[in-house]
Formats: sequence, structure tokens, C-alpha cells
Amino acid sequence: MAIKFLRSKSSGTKKNGIVKLKVVVEKLQKSLLLGKKSYDEDDVPQDVKEGHFAVIAEDENENKTRFVVPLSYLSHPTFLSLLEQAADEYGFDHGGALTIPCRPAHLQKILAQEMDKMLGLM
Repeated sequence: MAIKFLRSKSSGTKKNGIVKLKVVVEKLQKSLLLGKKSYDEDDVPQDVKEGHFAVIAEDENENKTRFVVPLSYLSHPTFLSLLEQAADEYGFDHGGALTIPCRPAHLQKILAQEMDKMLGLM
């Protein structure tokens, strides 16, 4: 009987995590849409093409690296986890690129792995 309780508690925790991730993604999408309406095309950096957004990876030593990420990465579980951490640490009430609490090299690895999957190299 204790095993069933643990399973239901585990699935409840997983469900709560999924709901929380969904809220994070919805807030990010809203902020991106609001940003799109409030910015002139001249205000968006040229390297941020349609269907992409800018993020800044910042580690504990305050090393920062800017990345331009396709919107398709919003469905990548590891990237979603980073967005959840960003929401907890920084919130969504700031302009410009989204800051993610992550070593730049780690984000580079996540992006490269997802790109390899998309290209069928993995």
C-alpha cells in the first residue's frame, strides 16, 4: 500500500512540475509577443531573425554569453528546465534578452545536441 502512495505522490510531483513548466513557457511567449508589439523592426538586433529569440547564459561567476535560439527549443526538456530556473531567479519583468542561470558552455552543449537531433546526426 505504501508503494501505491509513493507512486501517486511521485506522479503528482511530476504533474506539478509539468504545470509549472507550462506556466513558464506561457509567460515567456507572452513576453515575446509583448516585445514584438512594442519594438520597431529597427530595435531588434539583425542576428535575431524571425522565429528566434535571444538568451544570455550567465554563470555564478557572472560570465555572460549571448545566444540566438530558435523558438523550437521551447519544447526541449532541458531548455525548459533552464527557463524555469530563470523564472525563479530573475522573473520576467526585464527588457532585452532573457537571462538564463547556466554556464555558457553548458547551454552551448544543449543547443548543439538539439541541433544534431534536428539534423539527424544523433
